[in-house]
Amino acid sequence: MFVFDKMPDPVLGLGGLEPGLSTEEKAVQGAAHQFAREVMRPIGVALDKMTPEEVIAHSSPIWSYLKQIKDSGLLDLKALAAMSAQEKARMMPLIFEELGWGDSGLTIAAIALSFPAFAAGMSGNPELIEEFGSSLGCWVGTQPDRGSDAVDWDATEVHPGARQPRGNLNAKVVGDQVVVNGQSAAWVSAGPLAQSAFVCCQCDYGDGLWDAQGRPNLINVLVPFDHRVTKGKPLNKLGQRALPQGEIFFNEVVLSKKYIMNGRDTAAGGLFGIVTFANMDMAMTFTGVARAAFEHALAYVHERKQGGVALINHQSVRARIFNMWRKVETARALTRRVVDFNFGSNGPHLLASITGKTFVTQTAVEVANEALQLFGGNGLAKDYPLEKLLRDATASLIEDGENNLLSLKGATWLSKWYQHHS
Repeated sequence: MFVFDKMPDPVLGLGGLEPGLSTEEKAVQGAAHQFAREVMRPIGVALDKMTPEEVIAHSSPIWSYLKQIKDSGLLDLKALAAMSAQEKARMMPLIFEELGWGDSGLTIAAIALSFPAFAAGMSGNPELIEEFGSSLGCWVGTQPDRGSDAVDWDATEVHPGARQPRGNLNAKVVGDQVVVNGQSAAWVSAGPLAQSAFVCCQCDYGDGLWDAQGRPNLINVLVPFDHRVTKGKPLNKLGQRALPQGEIFFNEVVLSKKYIMNGRDTAAGGLFGIVTFANMDMAMTFTGVARAAFEHALAYVHERKQGGVALINHQSVRARIFNMWRKVETARALTRRVVDFNFGSNGPHLLASITGKTFVTQTAVEVANEALQLFGGNGLAKDYPLEKLLRDATASLIEDGENNLLSLKGATWLSKWYQHHS
């Protein structure tokens, strides 16, 4: 048991109930926190007040952010790739939580813009690495008529007797070429800034767009943008306004087969890997959003007076503050468990990432909403941070897979596990 001469004050760090970090981990966490506070928060607030067109303009502060995040080395994909699995499992949650604490939209923008470069690097093809290595990119996975359907790539949730619809964006393999034609959804993260894309869509390999089981045949292909690729207007939306999103049109883009990253037999697995990483990333990032809302509330209830005393002196307020704290700590603990699993000997797996993403994003909404209530009328005002945090968190319930559909996918994996092990 534990014995105290007297009960000391708790020792808490940026990560709350942190059991201990190495000197290097503390340094990286501190650098990420400083960057989030000094760069991301002010730029995120400024972008939130702009029109979508102003966000992507040449004079926009988003370009300063992109340069500074690159120069910081915090999201150096080569450095992360060189780490051991254990090092990634410990370091990534520290970095992404701090960046999410700074601004969730800017965090996701930086990741989305690196997708084609990362895919090219994974291919090992020197020509592709040269072409896409410094290109601002995006990931195209959803379409106007294939939103949640895109997450259910293996069609486990399709209604009996039905099949997923033909996508608005499709590819066709013809000889030694692949032709990409159609349009993406308006929700392509960083699409308005992108110069290339990593496209995941249905593909006709010569025998149609669906396989014998009625599942869509898929392809993952790198697409450099030229005159045959055009963009729609950047999306005007509720939350994460610092993250530019918009539709992309592909007009019979003809590419050689070297641009195919995953063909018929491996494309579903490639998409599985992307969604698994993206959902894990969402859990790490929105742990930071939940923490930001809690910290704003904790500071406010010590400053704001009602009933003749600071709000923190009211028992009901203290109970609500502790409940928020408990939720943030639970979100962080689950996130780190998910990351540990995905980089451990039994992972990675979509079930783990779905578990983290759905719980943490819902928690972020609940904590941000409770924080806004504690701010009272000030919580609704744009001069205070809570209404932005609540809007940003609300977007996360749909982002990278709508939570209810993801939960169905999670339940399907649990059922498969039970049937195989019962």
